[in-house]
Amino acid sequence: MAQNAAAGPEGNGANTGATSEELLARIISSLEDDKAEEVVQIDLRGKSAIGDYMVICSGRSTRQVAAISEKLVDCLKQEFGRLSKVEGKDAGDWVLIDTGDVIVHVFRPEVREFYQLEKMWLPGGNA
Repeated sequence: MAQNAAAGPEGNGANTGATSEELLARIISSLEDDKAEEVVQIDLRGKSAIGDYMVICSGRSTRQVAAISEKLVDCLKQEFGRLSKVEGKDAGDWVLIDTGDVIVHVFRPEVREFYQLEKMWLPGGNA
């Protein structure tokens, strides 16, 4: 069954040939380059339909949270042609970036502690 890129948006990486693992690796690299703190990746395959992976990290200030998020979205657009959905960038407390395959949460530390997303998704809360 041969399919071309015009086949439609169904399936992972329909816009690009990038796998969710390649996307995850580039996201982690971008976050590390921008000095994101406490980067945690969670494998969602078989657990949720929202994506294959979730990444949670912190920035030290609202400015850093916004900058990390903005650079990541730009990187994914430039390198993979991915247009990500972004929520919360203007406030800078918690930015959600939905790439389709990987969901990224960038928090200020206090907000991350309050919501404790890792405890909802990781077995035993060993974040």
